Amino acid sequence: MGTKTADETGAATGAEATTDEEKVSVTKNADDASEPGTEAADGTDADLAAENADDDEDAEDLADDDADLAADLAEAEGPSGVGQGAGAVVSVALGLVSLTGGWIGTVAAARETLVGQLQTSSTASVATQVKEVYGDAWATTALWAGFFALAALLTAVVVLARPAFGTPGKSQAPWIKSVAWAGVALGVIGLLLAVLKYSDALLGLPSTS
Repeated sequence: MGTKTADETGAATGAEATTDEEKVSVTKNADDASEPGTEAADGTDADLAAENADDDEDAEDLADDDADLAADLAEAEGPSGVGQGAGAVVSVALGLVSLTGGWIGTVAAARETLVGQLQTSSTASVATQVKEVYGDAWATTALWAGFFALAALLTAVVVLARPAFGTPGKSQAPWIKSVAWAGVALGVIGLLLAVLKYSDALLGLPSTS
């Protein structure tokens, strides 16, 4: 009663075998279904990597273009005008020295006075003593003042003429022009006064008669 027949045993074995085959088939199908997805994921990662590489190359190209553009703009602008501004200030300083006197002019005048005293005899006339002791010293002061005035004038003129030999279309800063013209004015005034004093037309020697 509880014993299974051979037919029943064979049927059960065949059912189990069929079940195992179905499991293997399902597993293969799952593997086959997963393989295309993996290949697609790998392809997507490769595409993303390629796009990122292209983006990096584009960023580098843009950086190079920006650097080239900045260099071109700097070259187009030309000099910043610092040297011209310094030259204008120097011209004004030289002009002021020519009008107020500098230590080198003072030393030169004192030396000329000493030379006049050493070379002038005590028996010389008053006019000769005045000229040798005072006149030559004053003329030396005027000569040095004239040198400073001429240097101021030339420096200012060079500053004003510099844009004509620089970058075409680049104008000079207004403050540089103003300072340079001030240097021209001081140089002209200083040079004029120096010439007048050196020739005794201005503040000449007093009469000794």
